[in-house]
Amino acid sequence: MTMRDAQKSGPGEERPPRASERSTIFSYLDRSGPAVVGLQSLLTSIPALAPESGGDGEMEKAEALVGWLAGKGIRAIERYDAPDPRVSSGLRPNIVATIPGSSDEGRLWIMTHLDVVPAGDLSMWSSDPFKVVHTDGKVMGRGVEDDQQDMVASILAALAFTENGLVPTRTIKLLFVADEEVGSKYGICHLLKKTPGLFHGDDLIVIPDGGSADGSKIEVAEKNICWLRVVTKGKQTHAATPDQGANAFLAASALALAAHALEREVFKARDGLFEPDRTTINPTKKEANVPNVNTIPGDDVFYLDMRILPQYPVARVLEELSKRMRVVEKEYGVTVSYEVLESTESKPTRSDAPVVTALGRVVRSVYGIEAKAIGIGGGTVGAHLRNAGLECVVWGRVDDTAHQPNEYSLLANTIGDAKVFAALALE
Repeated sequence: MTMRDAQKSGPGEERPPRASERSTIFSYLDRSGPAVVGLQSLLTSIPALAPESGGDGEMEKAEALVGWLAGKGIRAIERYDAPDPRVSSGLRPNIVATIPGSSDEGRLWIMTHLDVVPAGDLSMWSSDPFKVVHTDGKVMGRGVEDDQQDMVASILAALAFTENGLVPTRTIKLLFVADEEVGSKYGICHLLKKTPGLFHGDDLIVIPDGGSADGSKIEVAEKNICWLRVVTKGKQTHAATPDQGANAFLAASALALAAHALEREVFKARDGLFEPDRTTINPTKKEANVPNVNTIPGDDVFYLDMRILPQYPVARVLEELSKRMRVVEKEYGVTVSYEVLESTESKPTRSDAPVVTALGRVVRSVYGIEAKAIGIGGGTVGAHLRNAGLECVVWGRVDDTAHQPNEYSLLANTIGDAKVFAALALE
């Protein structure tokens, strides 16, 4: 009997590979609601805030997680902690838990982050943000969706194998990183720099730190991002004698319009992978200049948020913007300079990469929907992996309550995503 014959349950009827194991795993996951609530309650009770957010890092939460995993029999754990003297432990934790598969080729990495954002205004929460509230299939609390929903889902997927005495086809690598919310210097960037052989070129890397309500979007690309602080200096004078000064606000306004016009005049390409499908260049924040109405301002500061299609390097956009700055300087008698606050360029993952096609197959089989590759305008931790030459996807089934008051996660999403991860490991 051939393998193809073994995978058929009747004439013309395909059975998924390892169908009996899949049935056992899915039944286990369907009963895992109490485990989800219990682990979410543990993780949420330990605020893992970065020093930039007034916290002491992720170490206490990481140690609790490692202890919990060990208690469940997952003890193949490696640590790649990053030094950080700002936190009491002196370290920011990065953890890899391994569940060996029958093959070490095409290993499945599921990467989630330990840190959370601050709770914000407590008056906007209906309960203590660091104590899980479970009602009607929801768990509520800070971090329960971002990123604990799929952290828990990835752990459940692993336990579905270990607790049922099953071996995944692919080796499963659960990666829990620090510092995602404020830049990833002590998280994935540390790992890529210090452990260059950690990932293999044929690995399937899934980052469930974003997605859509139905799970139909597989993020494979990001726009290049550049944020600028633009400073215009002119000459202050009384508004009754404007010709004796150089109106920095007026010049800055002209520059803001000229910068925005680059979208339609220079960087005109369209890419249907993204929504919106174009480069966007927008003036956003504005600093105060003069305190009274009847004074021409001599100084002005505004900010630009630029989200650039990947085909355009940030350097080229800055070059074109600088040309328009020089025109404004000459016309309005001012000087203009800028400071780059943030600049990230990201290579795309191929839309037909193995991780994309495999995830698409599994999402179809678990959720019954057709998932498609998309690009996004925001930045994710996936950019660091892609720039290191590693193809990865950002995917999850989420209600998108991250960073909000009364953040919540649906048990159905956690269990469903766990089925997706387990099915990927079975492929």
